[in-house]
Amino acid sequence: MASLKEIKLRIASVNGTLKLTSAMKMVASAKLHKAQELIEGMWPYEQRLSRILEGFLNADSEISSTLTAQREVKRAALVVFASNNSLCGGYNANIIRHFNAWVESHHAIGKDNMVIFPVGRKIEEAVKRAGFTPAGQFNKMADKPNRKEATDLADRLTSMFLQREVDQVDLLFHHFKSMSTQELKLNTFLPVDLSQMKQEKATSHFATNYIVEPSPESFLKTLLPTVLRVKLYTALLDSNASEHAARTMAMQVATDNANDLLQDLNIMYNKSRQQVITNELLDIVSGSMA
Repeated sequence: MASLKEIKLRIASVNGTLKLTSAMKMVASAKLHKAQELIEGMWPYEQRLSRILEGFLNADSEISSTLTAQREVKRAALVVFASNNSLCGGYNANIIRHFNAWVESHHAIGKDNMVIFPVGRKIEEAVKRAGFTPAGQFNKMADKPNRKEATDLADRLTSMFLQREVDQVDLLFHHFKSMSTQELKLNTFLPVDLSQMKQEKATSHFATNYIVEPSPESFLKTLLPTVLRVKLYTALLDSNASEHAARTMAMQVATDNANDLLQDLNIMYNKSRQQVITNELLDIVSGSMA
């Protein structure tokens, strides 16, 4: 059995860890509250904008755009969202695993034809370990989501697609569903799939007799980039809220484990102390009877 001094040191160490995990849980919970407000405020806007686009496309007129052009994928880009820091459970490990799976699924085009945009220090490190050169540094955006930076990135991706520098752009991020559930999603950012939206015509709640000025083409030219900017910014907010939720849950589990361990150590300490007292009493009784 460990000595009283050793158990005391372990109790002090666990107490220190308990204070740290409790503090980190409170900080993560406060950040989650703000991030949750942002993403829950953003979802209705993105959904309504998508419905406007959907309703517009459900019209009988044939509409096309350079952003909807389906091409053979010879060069692909991936925007992958993770965090700058660890201690958030399996959040980063899950992203890295699916990033590696995406790379494997595109092995036919070769690494030289894959362009990776890592948002977050942890995924940036994983991208470098995988032998890629990141297409930019976006760690600040991962820590503090910024609409302007997200818009700039969306415009850069759109420009790359229009100039045929890439043939497809994917987004890999966690979708915040609840405090305990974050669902990983891989969405195609470009090209925009109009055919899928048009297939939803039967369930659309929008009228199809639109009168568009000056023309449907010019309206779509303005609407599509706006939808893409909002889509990327929403993915950034989604990822940020998921990170704080994962860290809050991880620190809660760590705090509970520390409390359980502390309880066990206190019981062990009391038993050891009782054993020491019993031994001392036996020595005294034995000495008096000698």
